[in-house]
Amino acid sequence: MVKSIKRAVSSDTLSTSAFTKTEGQCNNYGSHQDSKQQLSPLQSAILPENEKLCRDSSCNVTNIIIESPSPESSPDSDGCTPELEKAGLLNKTKIAEGGRKLRKNWSPSWVVLVGNSLVFFKDPKSQTPSSWKPGNSRPESSVDLRGAQLNWAKDLSSKKNVFKLRTVTGNEFLLQSEIDSMIREWYNTIKNVIDRLDRENPLDNILQYSLRRAGSLEMLDHSGDEDERRSSLPRSASNLENTEKKRVKTRLKKLILKRPPLQALQEKGLIKDQVFGCRLEMLCEREKSTVPRFVRLCTEAVEKRGLDTDGIYRVSGNLAVIQKLRFLVDHEEKLNLDQSEWEDIHVVTGALKLFFRELPEPLVPYGFFTDIVETVKMMDHMDKVDRLKCLVLNMPPSNHDTLKFICLHLRRVLERSDSNRMTTQNIGIVFGPTLMRPERDNGNMAVNMIYQNQAVELILSEFDHIFGTRGLS
Repeated sequence: MVKSIKRAVSSDTLSTSAFTKTEGQCNNYGSHQDSKQQLSPLQSAILPENEKLCRDSSCNVTNIIIESPSPESSPDSDGCTPELEKAGLLNKTKIAEGGRKLRKNWSPSWVVLVGNSLVFFKDPKSQTPSSWKPGNSRPESSVDLRGAQLNWAKDLSSKKNVFKLRTVTGNEFLLQSEIDSMIREWYNTIKNVIDRLDRENPLDNILQYSLRRAGSLEMLDHSGDEDERRSSLPRSASNLENTEKKRVKTRLKKLILKRPPLQALQEKGLIKDQVFGCRLEMLCEREKSTVPRFVRLCTEAVEKRGLDTDGIYRVSGNLAVIQKLRFLVDHEEKLNLDQSEWEDIHVVTGALKLFFRELPEPLVPYGFFTDIVETVKMMDHMDKVDRLKCLVLNMPPSNHDTLKFICLHLRRVLERSDSNRMTTQNIGIVFGPTLMRPERDNGNMAVNMIYQNQAVELILSEFDHIFGTRGLS
């Protein structure tokens, strides 16, 4: 395994100091006349043959990955690069960027812990772990561990052995391995590095709080640029740079201290919690209900003036008007769907379907998807219904009650099927993939869609039996 990595660049990093050398180190490396070396095949692919590494003070090694020389050929090589802590293959997904939630997309990644950074490479499938070298591929991204937070994340994924890494910029990653001992070793190693960095070079508490709230990539990019410029300047210029940095930091503190607290902004109505894209449990807790208010408003509007509309829920509404309605829901406390601008009932139904599709976790939680699919496959009808009832009853209260509420509404739509031409099968086609989906797409989307539709059809046709013993709040 290669002892070190030269440098990796990513927008996730606080600075690039873990992957850069000072100019003096670069020049010392290039000045050993007795240890001249030819560039490796990797280096030749990146640099022209007649170009020398770090020829003068304008040396720039950005985006260059170089395999370190062997100790026999370069005695100074160990001092030029940060120490490799750990490397191995893990499953990775990014769930937030700058505080904004992202949909999970698990993929294998070669993870390297070096210096103060965690670097992600594409899975080297063509090689074995013992023969893999970082020079064979460029990093996808890297994460600066200064000020990072590390926690086990059993409630964020149905997978076992998952922990979450959150950076000061608000970026969040889930890392996972099927091997218990391996994931514990990774967790402990990363935790030790974070603790060591906090002791050796702690981020100011106020600055760290501001970065976590704002997810300010711009501030972090400036920080990285300052570190990079400082490493290429003489010592006297570096001191001036440090003085300037302290002055800017002081002014930044004063600016942050003058900012009103989040609670004050919320009380003034300048910051509002969104409805679309919010976790169902959090939204219901905020509204002190088990069924979101927006869901109630939409179903009431449909039942008032849309039950006899041909193709209700199947016909698409005007997307621009739907987005306008979404914006108002996220920014207005009161919403009146009886106003003339929402006269097209397909806009209301389109917004309701969009609400369910944008839930970070679908109305039928990820952990129930496989069991429901297996239930739908059962041959005996009564056994199928009994097992589905058991699964539905075990859902969280907000999921259970909202599912019951929307299915009760859809049964009212079915009662007018002679007018609206919406049969149980048609509603299953529309709401199957809207209310439930797998956490990972394993290439069986078409097959899964069949079972999703059948599950919704079964719930609607056996509604009284499935929801017969649990009341709706």
